[in-house]
Amino acid sequence: MSFPISPDAMTPAWLAEALGQQADALRGFTVAKVGTGQMCDSFRLTLDWAGGVDAPASVIAKCPSHDEASRNIAKLTGTYVKEVSWYRELAADSGVPGPHCHFADIAADDVDFILILSDLAPARAGDQLAGLGLAGLRPCIDAAARLHALLWDDPRLAELPWLSRDNSALVRALFPQLYLGFRERYADRLAPELLNVGAGLVERLDAFMGREPAARTIVHGDLRIDNILFAPKGDQIWLVDWQTLGRGSGAADLAYLVGTSIADPAERAAADRPAFDQWIARLRTAGIATDTDALWDDYRVGALTGYFMAVFASMNVERTARGDEMFAVMAERPARQALALGSLDLL
Repeated sequence: MSFPISPDAMTPAWLAEALGQQADALRGFTVAKVGTGQMCDSFRLTLDWAGGVDAPASVIAKCPSHDEASRNIAKLTGTYVKEVSWYRELAADSGVPGPHCHFADIAADDVDFILILSDLAPARAGDQLAGLGLAGLRPCIDAAARLHALLWDDPRLAELPWLSRDNSALVRALFPQLYLGFRERYADRLAPELLNVGAGLVERLDAFMGREPAARTIVHGDLRIDNILFAPKGDQIWLVDWQTLGRGSGAADLAYLVGTSIADPAERAAADRPAFDQWIARLRTAGIATDTDALWDDYRVGALTGYFMAVFASMNVERTARGDEMFAVMAERPARQALALGSLDLL
């Protein structure tokens, strides 16, 4: 393998060349862990350049998780392949706000990889536990529309093998058993009617996973504020963590964002339609013709995706105290959203 997969394995010479500089231009670097992601490990590398070198003062290195279970599920689902491929093939010309990628590579085992990304500090990831209201989500909705407009009903959706990879059989097989574990783990944390949303989803799993959306496009798949960086004033954002990229409903991607972000059920109920209308307007500005009624149905069904992701991810990644509460919130808010929107009834 011709590249390192952790900061410990990096040399100043390798890192300098990965950043487009001469091998001897970097005197050294220091490493600090950043983020709480459970599928990958991320580090801030502070760089000590030789005098006169025009290069970034720091970068972010993204590496395989130290946790074996997380690496195993990443291999099964192509998680790392998707993110590396996004930066290699689409990100630069997509118009979607995100970090610049200096270097991206992945081994044939689909697990060993490295990304060197621009450091967007002082921007910080959103706080999933605290949540965010509609006003704070508006730039995120605009960014989502730019992503979804990129390959809206585009033949390339079937031509990119890493994007068209179909994990549905694996997910269908795993989800019912994972839900039983999830229900047991969160029996004292989530109200019975919220836990029962998962039971309804298991009963309708084939209908949920086999449902054809009004339009297919590229979707982020885990579009929540933990995976969005916010400028200090909140007026500028960048989308990150592209490990769940796929083909699907952009409206479902949006419902996931709104449902997992807004903590108060009444506030969220009042935000669903305005958020959807803003997204539709941005798509039309990008030249996308939309069937609003059909896409609204996709949004309603899409409210279930936050719950679905919470069950699947919580049972497959390294368990932490913050992670337990984060996944509880990820299930609780979309479950209330799905109940209010009648999501299961549409299946």
